[in-house]
Amino acid sequence: MDWQGWFSLALVAGVLGTLTLTRLKPHVVMMGALTLLVTFGVLTGTEALAGFANEGLVTVAAMFVVAAGINASGGAELIVTRLLGRPRKVRAAMWRMFTPVALLSGFLNNTPVVATMIPAVNSWSRKTGIAPSKLMIPLSYASILGGTMTLIGTSTNLVLNGQYRVLTGEDGFSLFSITAVGLPVALFGLLFMWLFFPRLLPDRKQNEPFANMREFTLEVAVATAGPLVGKTIEEAGLRHLVRVYLVEIERDGTIITAVPTEERLRGGDRLVFAGDTDAISDLLRINGIVPSEESDASQPLLADRAERRLVEAVVSPHCDAVGHAIRDARFRDRYGAAVLAVARNGERIRGNLGTIELAAGDTLLLEARPAFVSRQRYNKDFLLINDLDTEQPRHHRMYMAWAILLSLVLAAGFGLISMLNAALLGAAMMLVTGCCSVNQAEKSLDLTVLITIGASFALGAALDKSGAAVFLASSIIDLSGGRPWLILVLTYLTVSLLTETITNNAAAILMLPIVLGITASAGLNPTPFIFAIMMAASASFATPLGYQTNLMVYGPGGYTFAEFLRVGIPMNLAIGTFTLAVLLIGWPLEKLP
Repeated sequence: MDWQGWFSLALVAGVLGTLTLTRLKPHVVMMGALTLLVTFGVLTGTEALAGFANEGLVTVAAMFVVAAGINASGGAELIVTRLLGRPRKVRAAMWRMFTPVALLSGFLNNTPVVATMIPAVNSWSRKTGIAPSKLMIPLSYASILGGTMTLIGTSTNLVLNGQYRVLTGEDGFSLFSITAVGLPVALFGLLFMWLFFPRLLPDRKQNEPFANMREFTLEVAVATAGPLVGKTIEEAGLRHLVRVYLVEIERDGTIITAVPTEERLRGGDRLVFAGDTDAISDLLRINGIVPSEESDASQPLLADRAERRLVEAVVSPHCDAVGHAIRDARFRDRYGAAVLAVARNGERIRGNLGTIELAAGDTLLLEARPAFVSRQRYNKDFLLINDLDTEQPRHHRMYMAWAILLSLVLAAGFGLISMLNAALLGAAMMLVTGCCSVNQAEKSLDLTVLITIGASFALGAALDKSGAAVFLASSIIDLSGGRPWLILVLTYLTVSLLTETITNNAAAILMLPIVLGITASAGLNPTPFIFAIMMAASASFATPLGYQTNLMVYGPGGYTFAEFLRVGIPMNLAIGTFTLAVLLIGWPLEKLP
């Protein structure tokens, strides 16, 4: 191995150390590594930028738009409404939640799935009386497990398959190739949670850290000729809403107060509700409820909405303000938003706001300008931004959105067209049919994730071109004594550890050339080893920082770091052991003659 190989290994070690020990954003670090590889001549410009033309990366981008179409049309709410029901026990609630979350995550990126489900599960927990702390971690874990069931369930599977085709020249894997591993592992994981998590998770009743300061009134209207016209208040589901209640109805210039349950709604009725931001968000997604044209006139918090709005956001570990007091971080100047309250582990932090030192996972109530939300879609300093001014769901398109997704899956599953073409056609149809707007499609494209993935390919290419991958492969073979089962175990453990310290996509892309070198040198069947990378890169349960959906549920569930470890470490061990068992039983490790 020449100097380029050692340089590539040193650069990989530097990237891992930087991502682990600093708050630098992954896409910045990866682009820095790409720049060094080109500058020192390890890769040509074409080789370094090849990752951005990888079909796996383009497929990921297209699937973001498909997920936006499902979300914007209210398709996820359709599943939630039909399947969640009103269970009385935690285990019954878990099973009802597992089904839609795992199935949705199998065909959509799990980040928007969890973002959609968090307010739904919060509302559901209020109706059933089951603490959100019993449901939020299972929500995240179920989405992760669901994502392992198909090639399009997670971006890791897509980019790994794309790079596998580039490095080997093979056709790659089909949509359901990974299902033989992912499905039994997902079922085992869901069963493991169902058996043990009700006791392991804290029973922390619904927290309302911002309730006193965010309660306000909102006027909405009944859509003319909509599905609620002619229904009673009870039939429309507006009587027993939790944390929001119907104050009055304005109809033809008259006011109906103390609205009776049997009162029938008419098209154009203006409904006045009182409640908080979470509950209002649930209300605005009801099919048949539309914003009232005159609702802004008398509402102090909603007045002048072109200039300000209330936003809830979860602090990302990559936020520059982490570790600094709000005043010292110059939060208002830096982000164009004022912090009204801070909650940590589900509890509102009282006292002088300016002296509160922010930590990853903190939930902030902000008063921000409209540009704040759109800007954070790209900066990713904050996760789970709940904004009152989101576009109304296009309920009349929900069945169309599901038809597009189903057609995409069937076309790719039966090999009629490639996964790339299916994803691109699906994204285009979501826009053409109006399931989502161009603005919503643009917002769905997570540029930091796409840049990180594209730049990560450069490191993998450098390891492969310089001979460093072959060197590492031979070292692992020597360490394992040439025993195939031990090589498989070491592969899984290495990717699992990397995933907990750097991004899952980067971990998978870095390991792929190494594993291909191992299987080629030892004469092994590469398929189970590729599947081990896919599964290990997704199975990140141990900490709230290891996977984005874990961090998203950290604040809403009111968890402490120790509570996450208490369930996450056993989950990591159980899933890892079962995955390796499935691979060892189901696939021959040595190449068949």
